[in-house]
Amino acid sequence: MIRSHKLKQLTVWALLGVLASWIVSCNTGDVSTSTTQVASETATIEFWTMQLQPQFTDYFQGLIQNFESQNPNVKVKWVDVPWAAMENKILTAVSAKTPPDVVNLNPDFASQLAGRNAWLDLDAKISNDVKSSYLPNIWQASTLDGKSFGIPWYLTTRLTIYNTDLLKQAGITKPPATYTELAQAAQQIRDKTRKYAFFATFVPQDSGEVLESLVQMGVTLVDAEGKAAFNTPEGRAAFQYWVDLYKKGLLPRESLTQGHRQAIDLYQSGETAFLASGPEFLKTISNNAPEIAKASAIAPQITGDAGKKNVAVMNVVIPRVTKNPDAAVKFALFLTNDENQLAFAKAANVLPSTVKALSDSYFQEVPPTASTVEKARIISAQQMQTAEVLTPKMKDFKLLQRAIYNNIQSAMLGQKTVDQAVADAAQEWDNR
Repeated sequence: MIRSHKLKQLTVWALLGVLASWIVSCNTGDVSTSTTQVASETATIEFWTMQLQPQFTDYFQGLIQNFESQNPNVKVKWVDVPWAAMENKILTAVSAKTPPDVVNLNPDFASQLAGRNAWLDLDAKISNDVKSSYLPNIWQASTLDGKSFGIPWYLTTRLTIYNTDLLKQAGITKPPATYTELAQAAQQIRDKTRKYAFFATFVPQDSGEVLESLVQMGVTLVDAEGKAAFNTPEGRAAFQYWVDLYKKGLLPRESLTQGHRQAIDLYQSGETAFLASGPEFLKTISNNAPEIAKASAIAPQITGDAGKKNVAVMNVVIPRVTKNPDAAVKFALFLTNDENQLAFAKAANVLPSTVKALSDSYFQEVPPTASTVEKARIISAQQMQTAEVLTPKMKDFKLLQRAIYNNIQSAMLGQKTVDQAVADAAQEWDNR
């Protein structure tokens, strides 16, 4: 599934080009153990993706055809699973020991099952040379306790999409670059236009953007032992930041009840000036709200003083109980090699996770007459030089998010002081 900052809503569009004529390398020498199938046998591997049909049906059919032509003893069965159904479906399949052989997940959810030893140990299957072809910080996103459980696939990183008309009305000459500047802009926009600067969700089951903002503000969420590390001056200041915005009426009230979808809806309706999202949403805005799209421009991601930028990662994992581990690894490496990553990135307006694909001129240069979408691609690629997965990989990640979000909400509603909210969130996490 194509996602913005964790990397939750899906926006995909048409495949560009025809893949049947592409000749791509399957990197057969990249697997450290033999992937040779017994000549008289045909291995069938099942490959699950998240809600990529029908937009990318042609792409995957072409990719699978190319793979099978180069590996005649391996057949690939592609199954596309709706986003909302994936977690339950893969949990059920893993528990029943009937999982697919290769599955598209994200590191946050995959790491929860990695903690239960559900995935194949890829360090025993993939050489260091092959690992080095992927962006190092992105490969690390699919490791747990020093072991590799996934192979990076496609990436998105947030941008600031902003309404130039609203900024002009508010007397703001340039978009904010930091959270401090964002708070100042929020007050000015509210005073001058009666609109909101932006929408952020504090629904625990939804976007982790606010949790990432804490890290960008200098907060350490957990220590090396996994204990709460945010009951600090930095943690209290970050809680206070969001509480102040809410109490001053600078955040919509539905921030406590609505998810990231509301952020998109409000921006498209002209009710907010900024949308923190991936560049893939620019086409959605263009389709749904052409007048807002005309007034929209893009800027780098808003961050804290340290300049940390987020990246959302999609990866592929291989269940440990697969009956065809070598064929599964071979296909996963083929799916994510330089050529195929570049092709998919161009088709889906996302970023590749290999060094060579990201260095392609497609992500480095645009003409002077470039569209907003084209400019967004360049800014996104530039951000990847320092972007990182900001939140920790742990099996109970959602419990951490729930503890923090629920307690920030309590402080927003005046039910707790900020100090008490931080302390309670830390205690709730440590006593889980």
